[in-house]
Amino acid sequence: MRGKKTALVTGANKGIGFEVVRELARLGMRVFLGARNEQAGRAAAEKLKDAGEVVFLKIDVSDDASIRNAAAEFVRQATCLDVLINNAGILLDEDKDALSLTPEIFEKTLRTNTLGPWLVAQAFVPSLKKSSAPRIVNVSSGGGQLEDGADGWAPCYCVSKTALNGVTVQLAAALPKFAVNCVCPGWVRTDMGGENADRSVAEGAATIVWLATDAPHDLTGKFVKDRKVIPW
Repeated sequence: MRGKKTALVTGANKGIGFEVVRELARLGMRVFLGARNEQAGRAAAEKLKDAGEVVFLKIDVSDDASIRNAAAEFVRQATCLDVLINNAGILLDEDKDALSLTPEIFEKTLRTNTLGPWLVAQAFVPSLKKSSAPRIVNVSSGGGQLEDGADGWAPCYCVSKTALNGVTVQLAAALPKFAVNCVCPGWVRTDMGGENADRSVAEGAATIVWLATDAPHDLTGKFVKDRKVIPW
């Protein structure tokens, strides 16, 4: 008989991802902590050993080969994946505007924030299909909203999140037996959000954890904040 449920969280050696791993492990899940930096990832997993079963998995979501290797390694360590949380992301253009961006910044941002989650989902779908109730949670941003979302801040980052929302809808359509959603965690006090942000890391993680565990499974293809569907 199958034991505890299993989750993978990418970009989880710090910030929101780290907190999500902690909370899922405390709920009794076996959680794979994904990180591109092996030293940082293993150190993070060690910090969480008292929370529950946390396993480090090396994965760089901007690298195709790394994603494939991670999926292969996961299969060696687990028979099934119940929850995939695409949390890894980068912010390179906080002080730029749409007219001063370089192609390099744009391509690197979309590679990590948009194409990465898509490729990770593709690579891990075979393991997710073995779950009785598979879930994919893509960590997006209110900056990606087209309805009153754009204010000129970090245009590459925001466009990458708009595109991630589009990826979420396409995955939901392709995977009708899955719950596939994107989530805005709000402005969170992390390295990316800064110390002036109005939400704690735990507050930022809360709806992600809910989508990964207790949200209705027929909630899919939606953009969610604070457990409520929000406009695109």
